[in-house]
Amino acid sequence: MDVIHSVAELRTRLADERQVALVPTMGNLHDGHIELIQLAKPRAACLVASIFVNRLQFGPGEDFNRYPRTLAADCERLAQAGCNVVFAPDEQQVYPEPQEFTVDPSDIQHVLEGAFRPGHFRGVATVVLKLFNMVQPQIAIFGKKDYQQYLVLREMVKQLALPIEIIPAETVRAPDGLALSSRNSYLSARERIESIALFHHLDGIRRALMEGRRDFSVLESEAVASLNARGWETDYVAVRRQSDLREPDVHSRALVVLGAARLGKTRLIDNMEVDLS
Repeated sequence: MDVIHSVAELRTRLADERQVALVPTMGNLHDGHIELIQLAKPRAACLVASIFVNRLQFGPGEDFNRYPRTLAADCERLAQAGCNVVFAPDEQQVYPEPQEFTVDPSDIQHVLEGAFRPGHFRGVATVVLKLFNMVQPQIAIFGKKDYQQYLVLREMVKQLALPIEIIPAETVRAPDGLALSSRNSYLSARERIESIALFHHLDGIRRALMEGRRDFSVLESEAVASLNARGWETDYVAVRRQSDLREPDVHSRALVVLGAARLGKTRLIDNMEVDLS
């Protein structure tokens, strides 16, 4: 496995590769990331994983400086998983000058996560487009845990006519249901036990929808009130259409239940798709 830090070296390494798959990450890898690697392996002759903590997608007061950076351990895991190339650039490689040109996603960037993290999806879309230009993959894999991010990037590829196939990967969970995330390492032992409450509340809404309930706002409010009563600071619990994250009506069939809440100093997000067809 090759570990590459510069764009020039990356382009030389990939010059003769005809089918490249990219798995973009911010590092501190867990089993969910490795599932992305396994999903990508049979689809391309050359598998590239990028590791870059992108300053542009972090807002003021967020955890950019303390985000775990574990490159050596990450490379060990990627080598064992069969990755061919790790691209781990520094900020000078990705942003050699102030990034004045940015990608401004559609209005989907302003709801849910975007409402609580203004500018987040602009930063995500900008760095992913740059990574696409650096790696020039034919395939890119993104996990559905970051559901809104997946939709933003899927639409970016479609609207900008990029020759890349976006493949979604299902959320990987711990045995108790907690969605795997690099930020789970922030949780104390006590918070880790409590953390599954978000999963259980979203799953409760999913089951209620399957049983025929359509009072979406009531289901959302009940979940928020219950989480807050347990000591969470809930940003949102929402039932939305899978296609565009707009509010559903009683006839909508492909839905997704999303939630974001802070437990102590850790902000957790999760979602579950619901097919009522």
